[in-house]
Amino acid sequence: MTSPERRPTELHLYHWTDLTIIGVAIAALASGFGQFGATAALGDVAKAFGHVTGGASVRDEAGLSGTVLGVGLAVIRLASLGGLALAGLADRWGRRKTLLTTAAVGLAVTVAAAGSPGYWWFVALFALGRPFLSATNAVAQVTGAEQTSSADRAKAVALIAAAYAVGGGLTAELHSLARGVLGFRGVFALAIVPLALLPLVARWIKEPDRFAVAASSRHHSMPVLGAVAPQFRARLATLSLLAFAVSVITGPANTFVFIYAQNVLKMAGWLTGLMVAIAGVLGLAGLLVGRWLADNIGRRPTCALAIVAMAGTACFAYSGGQTALLVGYVLGVLAGAIFAPGYGAMLNEVFPTGVRASAAGWQIAAGVLGAAAGLVVFGAVADAGAWGTAAIATFTPMIASVALFLLIPETKGRELEELWPETT
Repeated sequence: MTSPERRPTELHLYHWTDLTIIGVAIAALASGFGQFGATAALGDVAKAFGHVTGGASVRDEAGLSGTVLGVGLAVIRLASLGGLALAGLADRWGRRKTLLTTAAVGLAVTVAAAGSPGYWWFVALFALGRPFLSATNAVAQVTGAEQTSSADRAKAVALIAAAYAVGGGLTAELHSLARGVLGFRGVFALAIVPLALLPLVARWIKEPDRFAVAASSRHHSMPVLGAVAPQFRARLATLSLLAFAVSVITGPANTFVFIYAQNVLKMAGWLTGLMVAIAGVLGLAGLLVGRWLADNIGRRPTCALAIVAMAGTACFAYSGGQTALLVGYVLGVLAGAIFAPGYGAMLNEVFPTGVRASAAGWQIAAGVLGAAAGLVVFGAVADAGAWGTAAIATFTPMIASVALFLLIPETKGRELEELWPETT
């Protein structure tokens, strides 16, 4: 059976503040809460499973060497490669079913990580849950983009990105302000709260009309997990290289920040919490700025400038001293927030509905590989030299990736049906 192609005015689309979009955003928030626990509590994890001395090396200051930390975190990141297949399920099962399933499994495993008896157990359990939470965030972005028109798409993507960031920020705030009470195990165990709320959120989340139309259309074939038709592969490769480059920066920059603040700079918990709070406010402002720039200036120039800013601020954050870290970190969050709406909207606009979730899955894979490479390089250079040297060596080469935007078409102000009349 086939169905006629429907124009945007015939689809049931939502405003970015409607409950359906908010439900998707809450699922993304839960994903961020579960995923960011490993980063926020890394300093305590290293102390608990390592040995802190008075020396000047990364191992002496943190409890575990930079290489061990980098490899462990890289394993957790590499596990997100499973998110490629899981996100691809959304092109077979549908967006709603995949989103709720991956969120539930990922949060349940995060709760189990609270009982880790050792560092590598901690790594293994977080590695098991990571692909489910990565897929949750990717499918949430796809769902929000498909349920909105061009006027609301970047706003919906920004809202979902903000929710994911808030989830991660809550983990960091809870750990910074109450680590003496909760410890890292308590922070992980709190993932049971969003897990318990999922049945309520499930009532709000709906299957996008665009997917329903594409699934019944003669143009839609049931894809192999992660498969993308040949005519889209060059574009997919370009965007995957961009995702790789961005993650080389954000992976180590955001992952090592708390162990650097707490174990190396000896930053007080309240100051770390304040840094996260300021970053959260600037991050929300950045999403608004990024949404406006993406809709008015364009997706490509906004994202290109944001990548340059992310690399520069990350280098400054690790240049030495608490002030540099605070300023560099919060400005880096601002730059990343400006990047998110434009890139998220563009990613969903340059692929048709039948392969959109699979394309998002490949972005997970590229991001995982980039973050893993960045973590290993950063950790190894930090062991051999200094944190500032590691930052420069890891982050600055990625600025060259902005040239790849020349290979991607500008899509601002265009409907998905206009971009893909035969396949959406």
